[in-house]
This record gives sequence, C-alpha cells and structure tokens, in this order.
Amino acid sequence: MSVNEELRQQLLAMEREDQTVLQQLRDSGELAAVDDHPRMQAVRKKNASRLKRIFSQYGWPGISLVGEDGSKAAWLVAQHSVSSPDFMNSALALLKQAVTDEEAEGWCLACLHDRVLSMAGQPQIYGTQHEVDENGISRPLPLRDPRKVGWLRQGLGMAPLAEVTAKLQQDHDRTLANRNKAGENGAGGEGVEGGDNNENEASQA
Repeated sequence: MSVNEELRQQLLAMEREDQTVLQQLRDSGELAAVDDHPRMQAVRKKNASRLKRIFSQYGWPGISLVGEDGSKAAWLVAQHSVSSPDFMNSALALLKQAVTDEEAEGWCLACLHDRVLSMAGQPQIYGTQHEVDENGISRPLPLRDPRKVGWLRQGLGMAPLAEVTAKLQQDHDRTLANRNKAGENGAGGEGVEGGDNNENEASQA
C-alpha cells in the first residue's frame, strides 16, 4: 500500500496546530489547566471531529497508509481529545488493533491507554500520566502495579519513569517561570498547571 500523502499532510497539520498553540500558551505564561483554555479547547475539539471522520473512512490511519509520522499525529489528536471520552475509547480500540498489526507504535498505545484509565479514575499501567501536587512537584498518577512498570516500559522502548518525571518537572518549572514573568508584566499569572502534564515519547504534552 502506498502512502496517502494528502491524508498524511492533513494529520501533520492537525498535530502542528495543536503543538503551536500549546507552545504559545506556555511562552506567554497563560498555560494552567491547558484543556480548559478556550484556544486549546477549540483546536482540540476541531481536530477530534476531523479525526473521527478519518476513522469512519479508514479505521486507524496506520503506518502503511500515512507513514510513521502521520500515524503518530493521529495518536496525538486522539490523546488530546479529553472533552470526548467516548471518542477516546473508540480510538483506543482502533489503536490496539493497529499495534497488533504493526501499523502503530506500542508507546502510543501505552500513553492513550493510561490516559483513558486515569480519566476514568482507574490506576494507570505504564506511568505516562502525571500530576503536579500542591507543592509544585510532578509525580505519576496512581499505578496499577508499580513493580511491573519498569519492564513494561522497557519492553516498549520507553525511557525510565524517573527520567521522564524529572523532564516533566523541568517543563512545569519553566512554565511557572513564564507565568510569573507574565504576571509581573500585568498579564495575569494565577493558576496551577496540571491538565496536560503527561508524558509521551515525542515530548509533546
């Protein structure tokens, strides 16, 4: 199967828009619970609607159809569709099959599975979802079996959990510094980051 370049470019454009708006909010110090920010909500709802139509036509857009980067972009959109839990669950089912068929990467499934579980109030499996506590410390959300996390992550080629947690702490500290700087300039600066503090292998929130 040849790559559908038009579809691939659509997915990459959705990914770019998501990440561009996210970075703008970080740089301006506006980032708090990112999923509640009106600009972020609008982009992610629009992208989820577009991805839903793609699913209806193609199923999961796998590596053979849209390339590795296109398939990863589809994952990013699904991962960020937190305003539609039912859609995330349907995306998870499609992604599971795609990974079985070697049409998507296992770490994408780990991140989406963990997020769906965490949003449902259940312990995560791989430790990809984090929160920032009242002291400003980044830590993983509850784990189903902490003893297994290391080898589960290793099996998918994911970085050690402690390393990722440290990286997320750095990201939070940088965002907080930007917010404080914006506050000094009269642009606000209240709130606590948390809504999008999660890991993925591409360092995208």
